[in-house]
Amino acid sequence: MIAERQGIIELRRPAERLDEDIEEGVAVSGPFIFIATNRLRDGRFDAEQQRVPALSGFIEAHEPRLIAFNEYANEERSEVTVVQVHPDAASFEFHLGVVGDRAREAYAQTLEATTSIGVFGTPSETILQMLRKQAGSAIHLNIYPHHLGGFTRTQGS
Repeated sequence: MIAERQGIIELRRPAERLDEDIEEGVAVSGPFIFIATNRLRDGRFDAEQQRVPALSGFIEAHEPRLIAFNEYANEERSEVTVVQVHPDAASFEFHLGVVGDRAREAYAQTLEATTSIGVFGTPSETILQMLRKQAGSAIHLNIYPHHLGGFTRTQGS
């Protein structure tokens, strides 16, 4: 069975029918992926490196649906990129509510500005509003709503 939700067509039938759906041109929703790059305040790499494990632990404890949350720093240690993999847009929307205060603290302490945002999946209007507010007018939101295929493997798989 195929159901449509917010413009996304979800696969609701056995996995062996996936090939037939692709041949018929049916879109299959994938995970919702969020990638944001932030410029660090001068000399704040060490503070950011110390801050992230507690943030990650908090998120892991309070967001059981979140598939992956990782932060990476560039070679110069001047920027960090956060990569999040959610099962759907609702999980990301929940995440924004959970980490709001901690995100504001991070901007006050270690982060200077967001330099890019990439969204892979179809965001809700609420998500778009929140991201536009976060990014401001200087940052373009790169949105890739069409999942063409792929897979997500978990440790238990």
